[in-house]
Amino acid sequence: MKILDHLSSNVHWLIRAALSGVFMYHGILKFADLQGSAAAMPISYFEVVLVALAETGGGLLLLAGGLGTTRIFDLATRVGALLNIPTMLGAIVMVHWGQWNFVPSETHPIGGMEFMVTLILLMIYVAVKGNHGLQCDTSFRAPTPIAV
Repeated sequence: MKILDHLSSNVHWLIRAALSGVFMYHGILKFADLQGSAAAMPISYFEVVLVALAETGGGLLLLAGGLGTTRIFDLATRVGALLNIPTMLGAIVMVHWGQWNFVPSETHPIGGMEFMVTLILLMIYVAVKGNHGLQCDTSFRAPTPIAV
């Protein structure tokens, strides 16, 4: 299993790439058509700009956070995750509430909240754990004995 041990120190890039890709894609789409995005959502033009900044910036910070091991990189990871939790909560409240399944339906033409909830839970994990939860430490530590 040496190959898995070797890969474990870099597997955090899978979560970073998935989350960053989702948020940067949607943020860049909003920037490409701010007027259309504002017209399609029940929020103002200014709020669409803020959402696009949070999505794009948060995705970039998640990627940048993986490039180092110091506190600033850990902070970038945590802030990148935190920036997108409010955007997903807003999407749930304004568009997806009332249906769990992400499959479009008559009442929810762009689907329910399943995907947004999954993203929120992943972002909460990343925000709480930071780089410590994403980068594996392969050194063995014996458990600390519990004093009785």
